[in-house]
Parts: sequence; C-alpha cells; structure tokens
Amino acid sequence: MLSIDEIIANALIEDAGDGDHTSLSTIPADAVGKAKLLVKQAGVLSGMEVAARVFSMVDPRINMLPLMKDGDAIQPGDIAFTVEGPSASILKAERLVLNFMQRMSGIATTTSQYVRQLEGLNTRVLDTRKTTPLMRAIEKMAVKHGGGHNHRFGLYDMIMIKDNHVDFAGGIAKAIHAANSYLKTTGRVLPVEIEVRNFDELKQVLDTGGVNRIMLDNFSPGNLRTAVEMIAGKYETEASGGITLETIRQYAETGVDFVSVGALTHQIKSLDLSLKAY
Repeated sequence: MLSIDEIIANALIEDAGDGDHTSLSTIPADAVGKAKLLVKQAGVLSGMEVAARVFSMVDPRINMLPLMKDGDAIQPGDIAFTVEGPSASILKAERLVLNFMQRMSGIATTTSQYVRQLEGLNTRVLDTRKTTPLMRAIEKMAVKHGGGHNHRFGLYDMIMIKDNHVDFAGGIAKAIHAANSYLKTTGRVLPVEIEVRNFDELKQVLDTGGVNRIMLDNFSPGNLRTAVEMIAGKYETEASGGITLETIRQYAETGVDFVSVGALTHQIKSLDLSLKAY
C-alpha cells in the first residue's frame, strides 16, 4: 500500500507537472500571502494531517497553523487552519489540499452518521476494500476520523474466504483447511474470516472450525439474529450486504460484532470547503 507521502508526491506530479505556470507568470517570486481553510458545510473534519504534509512537500517555507483537529464537528463559517508563506507555493498546494480534505471530510461525515446510529450498542462499523485505487491509506484514515474502524487494508493482512474462493476451492471445509495449511506452511500469522450466505453454509463452518470471524452476507435482521445465536460467541461475527443508514441499527441490535459498509468510501459526496486568501 502506498504511504501517505507517496500518494501526495504522485498527486503533485499529476497536478503540477513541470510547474504552476499561471502562478509563476502572474505572482511575483517574492510575494508572501496568507490563506484560511473556510468550512462551508456542516460535517466532520478530516485531512488536517494530510494538508500539513502537502504544504510541507510543496514548500517548507509555508507555515500552517491548525485551529481545529481531525474528527472535530464543523459548521459553516469555521476556520480549520491558516497558512502563511510564498503566495505561489500556497496556490500550487491549494487544489490538492482541497481535493484531499473535501473527500476525506465527506467520508468522515458519512461514517459518523452510521456510527451515531449505533449509540448504546457494542457493534462497530467497518469499512471495506471498496476504495479509490491508490487512495486507500487516506480514505481509511478518514473512516477512523469519523469514528469507524478499518477492516483489512488489503489482500495481504487477512485471509478473507469469500464465495468465489469457496467455489474454486471445492467447498467450505476444503477452503478452511487449505487456508490453515497455508498459514502453517508459510509461517504467517493472519486472522481467517469466511463469508457465508445461508444457514447451510454457516453450519458447515461451525462444524469445521478454524476461523476467527464469520461474515454473514445478505442475511435479513431476523436471520442474522438466529445466526448470531447459533455462533454463540465462538467466533467474531460480521454483517454485510446492502446495509444502509436507515437499517444499520436494526442489524446491530441482533448482537453482531461488526457491520461492514462499503458506502463509507465508495458512495461519498465531498464536503464543501474553500481555501481563501485574506
């Protein structure tokens, strides 16, 4: 997975190319300016750390003064930070800072809405791998700023046996046994999760064992409650599949440990933020 600094560096190459020729041609080289990050829409702030890295990478002479922090509730009119430094450098960083912070704040805001639906319950909200290619580290950071939790980061940090794996492996028991044999042979220590689609598959998993978590995919709330009771705390439980802001509490009230929501990162409207000179 790309580091945040690598993401920023590549984004600068994409945006700036061989130079911001508009600023270079119109702004005196010695001009110094100030700007503020103006909040124009209510939500949850995310991206302050990323913004600081962008400014530093563009020009170490830019001084960013944070006035708020990631995870803060924000309202129109709030000022998240101010910056001061070479005017052309601030302008070079402007769009990249906004692109990151607007999307990250949108993710954090949406995540916080799901998290609030679960107040008083022990169920936790998880993200998924449904992220923008090469932006995963930043988008998953934003989920945490919104109060959510990260599922696996990629294919490398968990064994996640889904329906296609089961079908290709020749069945649930074969897939689980093969996964555990692989871990033993390679000396890796990774959690094993398996997806089930119905009670028959769940019974096969319970009879086989050898997993850490069971993902109950597209179960109705009633069936999910029954499945959680069948599992009886022997394994962690996760609900997934079409769970919305309106239905998440109903699913969580079944006692399931986790609810994974792909919409946290792939159906997001960016929050309205603006960088204004002053």
